[in-house]
Amino acid sequence: MNKNNNTVIFLMGPTCCGKTDLAMKIYNKINAEIISVDSSLVYKNMNIGTAKPNKYELEKFPHKLVDIIYPNEGYSVANFYYDALREIKLCFLKKKVPLLVGGTMLYYKILLNGLINLPEKNKYLINRIFDYIKNNSSTNLYKKLFKIDFKSANNINKNDIYRLSRALEVYYTTGKKKVVF
Repeated sequence: MNKNNNTVIFLMGPTCCGKTDLAMKIYNKINAEIISVDSSLVYKNMNIGTAKPNKYELEKFPHKLVDIIYPNEGYSVANFYYDALREIKLCFLKKKVPLLVGGTMLYYKILLNGLINLPEKNKYLINRIFDYIKNNSSTNLYKKLFKIDFKSANNINKNDIYRLSRALEVYYTTGKKKVVF
């Protein structure tokens, strides 16, 4: 294998299909660094229900982007994007192969396609939207989004208040519909 060709390996699939075990088996064989592509593994102390490698495995086969923040802290797709790009670049500097392992397909999609240029979060508007949800239902929020941007609404579960509110926030902030990818 030519280690100077800046190859990045994606090892993806559903939870508990053997991705981590396979990554640990090939870790030394290809001079790799494992970078987690899992939206749950970034959180410290979230060890149950996440299929997180145990302490021994993490010591023997270090995983980047595991246990980096607490659950009460925010971590977005954009955070992952920039963190992953930084780790990939560090691998290249060390002449190692970035081995991206996990099942969060949106993270892979963002790495392949880049980020969509969206406005910064508008806390005032977010609070108004969540006040609306308190007095109404997520179904009403969904109906409101459907009237404004049916393409986004069709791609969001009517109970996913976070994605619904972000789509509305983008619309109310920019006057533009959220780009669906």
